[in-house]
Amino acid sequence: MTDIEELVRRVAAKARATSTPLPPTATAEEISEAEAALGFALPPLLASLYREVANGGYGPDYQLLPLTGEGRTVLSEYRSERSASAEDETPYWPADVLPILDWGCGMYAAVDCRSETATVLLFDPNPMADDGAEAWFLDAESLTEWLETWLAETGWYREDAYEDENVAYPEPWDMATSRIAE
Repeated sequence: MTDIEELVRRVAAKARATSTPLPPTATAEEISEAEAALGFALPPLLASLYREVANGGYGPDYQLLPLTGEGRTVLSEYRSERSASAEDETPYWPADVLPILDWGCGMYAAVDCRSETATVLLFDPNPMADDGAEAWFLDAESLTEWLETWLAETGWYREDAYEDENVAYPEPWDMATSRIAE
């Protein structure tokens, strides 16, 4: 069993234990159609989560958005944010950065699909003033790391995280300005 297979197995076990009932998984065809609509591939681990665990509905606090389907999805939120960003005086949403979880208050967990490790970013528009880059923070160097944090229940988003001096809080994303400018 590879490291990714083992991680997906552990995520599936926690998802089943904490988020019942889970929606069905996304099919390989649905993932291919989503990638075609996006114009880029999902990182392999993210595709595995949708194909092998469930089409959203589990994960930290507010849970992963479904990739496709009715209502709010990864695909619809990406299109909406990219469109709004292009029309805004202050562009803020870079290409190939997928919102995967809505934290509320306009905040998202997002995956950089250009990153080899599927870097996880925090989008928080609340501090944004004159520069869309001010809204982007590095949450985890990889989707693997982000998931491990959720599995270990050590994320910054935990209700009691402020009491834990070892919690790593998101830092500004260094690549935000250049990626938004593309």
